[in-house]
Amino acid sequence: MRIGIVGTGNMGEALGRIWAHRGHQVTFSYSRSEAKLQALADELGASCGSVLDAVAEAEVVLLAVHWSRVEDALSRAGSLAGKIVANCCIPLDEADENLVVGIGTSGAELLAVAHPGARWVGAFNTCPSESLPLVHAGCGGAHPPQLMLYGEDADAKAQIATLIQDVGFEPLDLGGLRNARFVEPFAMVTEVLAYRHPGGEALTYRFEKLQA
Repeated sequence: MRIGIVGTGNMGEALGRIWAHRGHQVTFSYSRSEAKLQALADELGASCGSVLDAVAEAEVVLLAVHWSRVEDALSRAGSLAGKIVANCCIPLDEADENLVVGIGTSGAELLAVAHPGARWVGAFNTCPSESLPLVHAGCGGAHPPQLMLYGEDADAKAQIATLIQDVGFEPLDLGGLRNARFVEPFAMVTEVLAYRHPGGEALTYRFEKLQA
């Protein structure tokens, strides 16, 4: 699959590394350092370039930038019409402490309204980036951790589900984008557990229904 990574922070880099190792054609874009983009591309046998280039060639786009940079990044993307866009952005303030969008709507829904031609799927925003290499190292286990995804386009979700499985997670389909109203606050719970509790940042989760 041809994947355009918009944002090369912790999440964009970690997922790009895994997908490149899994044989996908990855293009990195949108970094403060052009040298970092080139170094990543050289190391992984991937590509790098402008956001416009990364999006234009991609079958799937990963949007992995801070909420304050989302519109700047997307303003450079050109047309998103028909593109599958995996959004892992949580609508946080500059301090990364508070959600700036309440439960009457969500960041995911606002992006879908602002860019209606894209095929939006929410994913990868409930797992710390530190968990990704460890989950991938255990890929194929009998009881993998789950990862939530949500969106309106069933085919787009199926494509993202394949990429979730490539990392080593079991996809957990929550339904439509409206459920981002509840997932985005849940992502803050995973942040607290990962970064403010002892035991390290590599947090995962798995929900099970118990039978009486």
